[in-house]
Amino acid sequence: MTMNTAHTRQYFLDLQDRIVTALEAADGGTFRRDEWQRPAGGGGRTCIIEDGTLLERGGVGFSHVMGDKLPPSASAHRPELAGRAWEAMGVSLVFHPRNPYVPTVHMNVRMFRAFAPGQDDVVWFGGGMDLTPYYGFADDACHFHQTCADALAPHGDDKYPRFKHWCDEYFFLKHRNEPRGIGGVFFDDFSELGTEGSFAMTRAVGDAFLHAYLPIVERRRDTPYTQAQRDWQGYRRGRYVEFNLVWDRGTLFGLQSGGRTESILMSLPPVVNWRYDYQPEAGSPEAALLTDFLTSRDWLSPAT
Repeated sequence: MTMNTAHTRQYFLDLQDRIVTALEAADGGTFRRDEWQRPAGGGGRTCIIEDGTLLERGGVGFSHVMGDKLPPSASAHRPELAGRAWEAMGVSLVFHPRNPYVPTVHMNVRMFRAFAPGQDDVVWFGGGMDLTPYYGFADDACHFHQTCADALAPHGDDKYPRFKHWCDEYFFLKHRNEPRGIGGVFFDDFSELGTEGSFAMTRAVGDAFLHAYLPIVERRRDTPYTQAQRDWQGYRRGRYVEFNLVWDRGTLFGLQSGGRTESILMSLPPVVNWRYDYQPEAGSPEAALLTDFLTSRDWLSPAT
């Protein structure tokens, strides 16, 4: 069966518009809207803000790209599809706030279709969202995870626990034996609810994003901070860069498939630093982030 992806594309474009409009209202600034075409097929729209009041950098990208042969990063997990033509579309965002008390956040929802003449389309979905704080607050972590759990609940009791565990495993810096943040949910190569059911679940994740993130922004955005706290934020942002450039499958797929480099790398923070073998002072809020928050915790029952 051949899938008509027009309604999928329209959903992703609408989601991008809704998120950009909400963050423009929160920041007070305007996102630059950058339409682009990919020589190998397809294109997209990158919406980005830099040096805003709230967001030091924020990007919300829509892409709809296609090609004649699956790149290695896509076919590695599905070797039986090697050589097929493909199309991929979705929305991906990263927001790097200026205030170190406001966490960085990532969200992505996407669809992938592999097809060949005389064969049924193979369609799957992926996505999720995860939170990367610089200073840990249990109420922020609980709210973020509860919103994810509520969004997934109509699609099966197993979805949040599975996807929370998957997120903890995926957003993990193996070379440092360290989580990137406090997690959220993540799923990939997902089709077990059928095409429409899997798309509905993916929409539920995308639609939950603003409910998950904006209340945290409003709680923390006016918290006073010092240059030392900005330095800690810059140091922890280094971990974000390491993950995206070393481990992230989306970054690898985009670069291998001839994607637009500026749009792929918009996820990187504008100000970042590395310090050799740096350890925060014992008992400090910075140390508490590492010991109390960057662990695989049950945030729906945080006392456990």
